[in-house]
Amino acid sequence: METIINIYCDESCHLPNDNQRAMVLGALWCFKAKAKTHNQKIADLKAKHRLSPFFEIKWTKISSGKLDFYSDLVNYFFDKRTMGFRAWVIPDKTVLIHDDYNQTHDEWYYKMYFYLLRNLIFRDRKYHIYLDIKDTRSRKKLQKLQDVLRNANYDFSWEIIERIQHVHSHDIGLMQLADLFIGAISYHARGLSSSAAKNDIVQLIKERSGLSLTRNTLPSERKFNICIWRPNSRGFENA
Repeated sequence: METIINIYCDESCHLPNDNQRAMVLGALWCFKAKAKTHNQKIADLKAKHRLSPFFEIKWTKISSGKLDFYSDLVNYFFDKRTMGFRAWVIPDKTVLIHDDYNQTHDEWYYKMYFYLLRNLIFRDRKYHIYLDIKDTRSRKKLQKLQDVLRNANYDFSWEIIERIQHVHSHDIGLMQLADLFIGAISYHARGLSSSAAKNDIVQLIKERSGLSLTRNTLPSERKFNICIWRPNSRGFENA
């Protein structure tokens, strides 16, 4: 049995004062042994659609002229059993009152990342976790997340989470694919509909997943897992 799993993580609208209500954390996983094949297939799809091998797949780049390419990417993901995706959606950051829970926005952010990843990590497997590097604070954020995950899993000898590191998304097709799904869920969560091409991709994801993208899936759902998080009087709901 393949025991090593790669997890590619990214986020959208995560800053406290970015004038965006909804925030999405996402993680795309695949078996390490299949990662090279998947990345090559993504490169092949770029070639098929006459895109540069250096073209970076991003939600913000979806247009009518590239709709067939992005549709092929979505269909490729759903056709493969060796990949899955999980999203942690915060519909409205403006309702957060961190002082009530004696926490900073950063501390809350790590809790959200922990909840995103905890349903993907099992003690009988090993994990290589990759995060897109974004800013000068990325190294500190990675170290904190590493400590949280390893402590939660009693993985003090690094036997479960073997590797957690930053990568540049433009180097890895699977990281770019994670950005695509995170962007789609964020777009939908914010109630946007101004782009016909993006609307088509959201609809395709709904059709292939069988989900509305507005309700929780079962925690055990492996292919396309969504949790909509809302705070309540106890501090956390749907966690």
